[in-house]
Amino acid sequence: MPLYRERVSRDFAGAVNMTAAELHDWLATAASKRVGWKGTDGRRRESRGHESGRMIVAILDKQGRGLTEDDYLHMRKVVGFVCRHIAQEPANVVTSRWRQSLMNWGHDPMKASVQAGKRA
Repeated sequence: MPLYRERVSRDFAGAVNMTAAELHDWLATAASKRVGWKGTDGRRRESRGHESGRMIVAILDKQGRGLTEDDYLHMRKVVGFVCRHIAQEPANVVTSRWRQSLMNWGHDPMKASVQAGKRA
């Protein structure tokens, strides 16, 4: 595996802390469908984040086997989104649209906090 693919895979695994099943279930909720960018006029049927979530589920389902160059490009996009948005943490994480948007991209900041707390 080329070095950049190893790095992208490692970074993706660090950014995406939801399983394929967890993400799939989350994407079926009304809250998941409400958040995210739906075009400049707001008329897209599906937000970019929701669409990304479906792609992430497909990548996770491959379990590292048969990943395409497009998969690696999307994995890089996911890492960038998660890193940028984590830095914008609001005062109330639990009920925020910020958390819901991150979850569409495969990262539940509450889950990360719980896991970090268990390691300490």
